[in-house]
Amino acid sequence: MLPKFDFIVIGGGSAGAVIAARLSEDPSCQVALIEAGGMPPARELMPLATGSLQLDPETDWMFTADSGLCGLGLIDQRMPMPRGKMLGGSSGINYLAYVRGHPRDFDAWSENGATGWSYDEVLPYFKKSENLVANNDVVVDDDAHGIGGPLSVSVRAPSLPAAQGFVAACEAAGIPRGDYNGKHRLQPNGVVSLMQSTSLNGKRQSTYRSFLEDSAENRDNLTVLTGCHVSQLILDTHRQPIMVTGVQFTDKDGTEHVASARKEIILSAGAVGSPTILLQSGIGPRCELEAADMPCHLDLPGVGKNLKDHLHCLMMFDAPGLGESAANIAISLGPDVLRGPAGPLPAKPADDVHLTAELAALRDDSTQRLQQWHVSGQGLAASSLYDAVCFYTTGLGETRSHDAQIGLLCAGFNARTPAALRIDSSAYFDNVAENIAANVQRIMFSANPVLQRSVGEIVLSQSNPKTAPDIRMNYFADPDDLKTMVAVMRRTLEIAESWPTDPKPGALIVPKVVAEKHGYAPGKHVSDALLADWALYFATTVYHLCCTCRVGDVVNADLSVKNIANLRVADASVFPDIISGNINAACIMVGEKAAEMIGRKHGVALQAYVGSAPAP
Repeated sequence: MLPKFDFIVIGGGSAGAVIAARLSEDPSCQVALIEAGGMPPARELMPLATGSLQLDPETDWMFTADSGLCGLGLIDQRMPMPRGKMLGGSSGINYLAYVRGHPRDFDAWSENGATGWSYDEVLPYFKKSENLVANNDVVVDDDAHGIGGPLSVSVRAPSLPAAQGFVAACEAAGIPRGDYNGKHRLQPNGVVSLMQSTSLNGKRQSTYRSFLEDSAENRDNLTVLTGCHVSQLILDTHRQPIMVTGVQFTDKDGTEHVASARKEIILSAGAVGSPTILLQSGIGPRCELEAADMPCHLDLPGVGKNLKDHLHCLMMFDAPGLGESAANIAISLGPDVLRGPAGPLPAKPADDVHLTAELAALRDDSTQRLQQWHVSGQGLAASSLYDAVCFYTTGLGETRSHDAQIGLLCAGFNARTPAALRIDSSAYFDNVAENIAANVQRIMFSANPVLQRSVGEIVLSQSNPKTAPDIRMNYFADPDDLKTMVAVMRRTLEIAESWPTDPKPGALIVPKVVAEKHGYAPGKHVSDALLADWALYFATTVYHLCCTCRVGDVVNADLSVKNIANLRVADASVFPDIISGNINAACIMVGEKAAEMIGRKHGVALQAYVGSAPAP
């Protein structure tokens, strides 16, 4: 029998881990954190191992979604939707980018009704979390950053040559260097920089590592329940307004439990999980709930609607001497990766006695690299390979902030990439084996419009409402999104051509089906029509789902759910609109702000309050 808690937080991810850690700073508060996944595996700490955490059912929900008007070159036209399934959530499987968004993104939130969410009002929460560890490779706006918070933010050192080359190429193309998380984001020509990442000494700093590990998780007043899948909220429908009193969940052994809360339940299960739990609890659009044979306890039409995401095209270039090969990446991951049926080393270390001198040297090199990363945080293992980024304005449509982001990945496709992206390899490459060979050196630019207009939705599965939801992305429903994508892809080509140092990017790798359709051969002009088809066939998610329980439609500005007592939502789903950049930093900010709003209402003695109290 579980005790009664003051607060129950559902979801231990980017926001939920923060909220649970902050509320449990008051030893008089009994807090429960319920997480469907488990503890992060050891490899979660290694930035280079990021890709291995996807398509792993222990760490990834492995959702897929209807792509809408794109995805023509994807398997079954289904878009992969990786979502973190462990303590730390998607902050444990992302590519570590620490990007806050443009100040005007948050000002627009406030101007459109999200009172208290302007840039000046959210900046203290970004700074509260942050412990910036900068170096001389980046420009820093000191006034915009925090020092001493639990979340370490740093720049990889030493930086990879491709990342330095990208920054120089953007400068040559007219985008100045600066701090994209500070005042330089306001520069009219945009800003470029090496990536600020959620890392410390080359190790990932997820919200589990930053807020829970070795500190909050050992508090007597914080109960962390892992492997527990929430099926629904417990509602007292006899009250007006309806009151949420508890949570029903199933543990890893299949046993059903109910946990009760005296004060509040905070739903932080993410842009997919939070609306799904609301829907499964009978909170959402009446017509959809009834169609799925679910009782409707509260008709709240906005639940699961207004889904937004960032969509990018990965534009790959040959890059001998510049890109990281799959072989070099594998060596840097450690000797265990080199073992097994597909690897050069025997599956059992005991069989190493039979190694040739060449293979023994390979094993020793791999062991040394892994040890170097463990001890000093140095080496390729310290990089997620997403190491530099620029932001700018295309001049098309939305002008409130930068509508374009171009990032650099310091490697090309490897043997796992097509499966992870659900790409039909035979439609992408003439010779698949040749193009994903271990010794191929390539780089990829992420051409990424970041103020999409198209909206999707999340609804319950008609066949079984208790299973994975039906995710409908509806990409490119607004034709202006495709026009902006083509413009960003064109700008990407200009940056590649502006590369000022040797070695330079080589030939552009145009997907086979697109090249054939447009009669493209290497070196020929790339038309806008070709770029549009490239996007329609092979654009993929940037994993930035948000807005499905947004402020104004589903929750109030204090994140309380409309017309329900004792329930809040705090994660990316509450964003009033998508922001112009990676969303993880903003999710953590939402967690910090939510914890203070909850704390003020209930008199919780947080160690520090940085925001001003709301007007009475």
